[in-house]
Amino acid sequence: MATNTICLWYEHNAEEAARFYAKTFPQSSLGAVHRAPADYPDGKAGDALVVEFTVVGIPCIGLNGGPHFKHSEAFSFQIATDDQEETDRYWNAIVGNGGQESQCGWCKDKWGISWQITPRVLTDALAKGGGAAKRAFEAMLPMRKIDVATIEAAVRG
Repeated sequence: MATNTICLWYEHNAEEAARFYAKTFPQSSLGAVHRAPADYPDGKAGDALVVEFTVVGIPCIGLNGGPHFKHSEAFSFQIATDDQEETDRYWNAIVGNGGQESQCGWCKDKWGISWQITPRVLTDALAKGGGAAKRAFEAMLPMRKIDVATIEAAVRG
């Protein structure tokens, strides 16, 4: 296990989530599944308790701790995309697999984890500042999934 690992709390489906992330995102994989050695308040001996996985190169563990804590937008994975095809692929994988759309490139997977599917054209425009950044920002505000062509047009003015 890595020295610094993100721990994500799941009700009982960390392994299912980790398998989904591994098949959806590059540089992602399912690692070890550690089983509970005894019954515990929200599970039985032998249940998957801790699941090691990697999401786009980031080491994580999923803890099947029960329904006590819920995810919020205070934590999200931000996935930088190169074009509309890649943006659509990740967005549709998350939302189409029981997730939810939100605003400005944000969505949640069916386990409640928030994702920002963010085309580089948007972050590049915002980093430039000035009029191009303002136009790109204003174009983004009403969007759910980011439309690359609309952002590019806004940057051009």
